[in-house]
Amino acid sequence: MAEIRLVDVSIRDGNQCLWSATGLRTRHIVQAAPLLERVGFHALDYISSTFMGIAARMHQEDPWERIHLTRAAAPTTHLQFIGTGFRFISWEEAHPELMQLIYDRLVVRGISRFIVLDPMHDTDAMRRSAAMVKEAGAPEVMGALTFTRSPVHDDAFYAGIARVIADDPNFDRAYIKDPTGMLDPERARTLIPAVKAALGGKPLELHSHCTIGLSQITYPRAPDLGVDVLHVACGPLSNGSSLPDAQRVVANLRELGHRVDIDDRALALAADYFRDLARSERLPVGVPQDYDAAFLRHQVAGGVLTTTRRQLREVGLEDRFDEVIEEVPRVRAELGYPIMVTPFPQMVCTQALYNVLGTERYENVPDEVIRYVLARFGRPTSPIDAEVEDRILSRARARELAGEPPPPTPADLRRRFPGVSVDEMNGAHPGMMLRPAGIDRNDARMGIRRAQDAGFQHAGKFDVAGESSHSIVVTYPTAVDLTNSTVSPAAHLTFTPAVSGTNTASNKSGSTVFTGGASTGQSLSAGTGDYYIYVGGGLGTIPSGTASGAYSGTFQVTVAYN
Repeated sequence: MAEIRLVDVSIRDGNQCLWSATGLRTRHIVQAAPLLERVGFHALDYISSTFMGIAARMHQEDPWERIHLTRAAAPTTHLQFIGTGFRFISWEEAHPELMQLIYDRLVVRGISRFIVLDPMHDTDAMRRSAAMVKEAGAPEVMGALTFTRSPVHDDAFYAGIARVIADDPNFDRAYIKDPTGMLDPERARTLIPAVKAALGGKPLELHSHCTIGLSQITYPRAPDLGVDVLHVACGPLSNGSSLPDAQRVVANLRELGHRVDIDDRALALAADYFRDLARSERLPVGVPQDYDAAFLRHQVAGGVLTTTRRQLREVGLEDRFDEVIEEVPRVRAELGYPIMVTPFPQMVCTQALYNVLGTERYENVPDEVIRYVLARFGRPTSPIDAEVEDRILSRARARELAGEPPPPTPADLRRRFPGVSVDEMNGAHPGMMLRPAGIDRNDARMGIRRAQDAGFQHAGKFDVAGESSHSIVVTYPTAVDLTNSTVSPAAHLTFTPAVSGTNTASNKSGSTVFTGGASTGQSLSAGTGDYYIYVGGGLGTIPSGTASGAYSGTFQVTVAYN
């Protein structure tokens, strides 16, 4: 029997599938991270460029700061970034120099695992991306084999991609990504062994959504076929269109004799946390899905179907919905069988809608479909129908889009946005501790209490009001943040091991409330406010809660009230 590791997708993919990618803010993630760290997951599916854009646009939160805080709260678990080739936030192509800068800063801020996914399975593009990520210093890079059903996506097709991953030293592992949840046990019996054999000993992971109820029955069989790691979600962020429930997967695997080395109590606490959050924020809870045979034909996820029906209803043509859905497989075949994950379902459904409502097929073509045919998204897996390609590219709009300027370089962006430094664009200097608006005393207290319940010490932010003492592990440049804590009449700090140089604490206004040398048992003056305790040689006074310095190391810091 096999030993199986798990990857949790609650923060990114579960949130995206069930909570429209907007349900989790920085304060929620920082609270959950210590529990997820304790569970023993191999990695957390943590962020994408889309989520970084949502953090800034929807929540006015700094996504780079979010990474930094989560890394402090979960210092040993891989935080995963998933990318789609040379694109960042938008689906427009980004310049390679900009992508290298982004990868560099992601690693600096705390991302340690990257998924390289090309929506067209362009292996040359995948290899270029993997090389850039490794150049940035990423410890783990995983290549994606995105599963779909079509006449060209057979086992040999995926085994060929697996061989490319096996032969490239910049890839550490691979995973079968099944975003539409169509991998059933029958297909898994041939696909997984073919991919595993081609990988040449590199680990294989499986990521399969619950869209039509197949992944829950495929997962228990996957370890016997060669899968080393399964992707799961916690509590209310599982099932539905998300991934299988972690607790149920663990129970099933153990029942079949497999070993899953996780902390079950911490996993239950993490599920409870998300369940409490769903209740308090009135967020939906994932439920198991029924099998839908028609889905295997059109492969359009529920969200896109709902949008298409709404668009037809708004123009009084909802009665033509079935015609549009019948047109979808035909359009997909003519466009070379794109995998039906964002943005391709939207493109295919929009074109199918235009074809049904127009006087003739391809009379109207949206810009994104034209860009697709111009190979702006990469080379299609199968050749585009020659007649359709000629009709699309012969229009004047196609000639205009073909002349679009190349993507800007970082130098171009600096000229366009003068006065904005690389630090401001890509997160602050590693020696700076940032505080996102919205993380308040109650958020911090809840996070540390849950961490204490799980039986381990929390790295990063916590609240000590009303406590006699707290002991945490802190790694410079992470700051220990005692938010709105009342220190009365005084407190003392103990650093283990003893720290050379000057250790400084400042309150929210920047006034220094503590400065000491290398000895332990140093005093912190009485008062109420936000205290930032920094460990570092020769830091001196820290103005306005910022720091810089060269000292590095990990320390146990005990804050005890006198």
